[in-house]
Amino acid sequence: MASRTAPDSLRLVQDLVNTLDIETGEDALTADGGLGAFLHDHGVPAGRGGATALGELQELREALREVCLAHTAGTAVPGPTARTLDRLLAAAPLVLAVEPDGGAALRPAAGLGGAAYLTALVAAGIATAVADRTWTRLKACEAHDCRWVFYDKSPAGRSRWCTMAVCGSRAKMRTYRARRAESE
Repeated sequence: MASRTAPDSLRLVQDLVNTLDIETGEDALTADGGLGAFLHDHGVPAGRGGATALGELQELREALREVCLAHTAGTAVPGPTARTLDRLLAAAPLVLAVEPDGGAALRPAAGLGGAAYLTALVAAGIATAVADRTWTRLKACEAHDCRWVFYDKSPAGRSRWCTMAVCGSRAKMRTYRARRAESE
């Protein structure tokens, strides 16, 4: 099976959303030292920490999960989710930086750190993915007890489960059993 890892522009979004394992309830951000480790591992400079940063990142994570679920279903992003993202992203400004080779890239504005810096990195990645038309291929597993975020590399872009071997098989088996029960 092909890798379900997102391209570089979306890897941070995928990593952030997948810090919560819905099935087990384990949240890597709330584990001892988890928030600091996540920020450090993604090259985020120190900023305000504690419960405020944790709450902002958890709110961002769940809003992004909702967007990925909308991608899976092929529906619009729910209004409250869009408003939450608008608010969080507005607090994480970007600047256009000209590269030495003449190219340009979006970067977090000077002075950002912690959750705001990470949010700006997420915004820059999403902007890149929108430009190269890969944003809607970042999806959340349709299984209600999973919701793992994966990158849909299928030719048609219609994958619904993080893995057919587990979540897809369970869903198909539930459908089969329901049909069979109806016919009996």
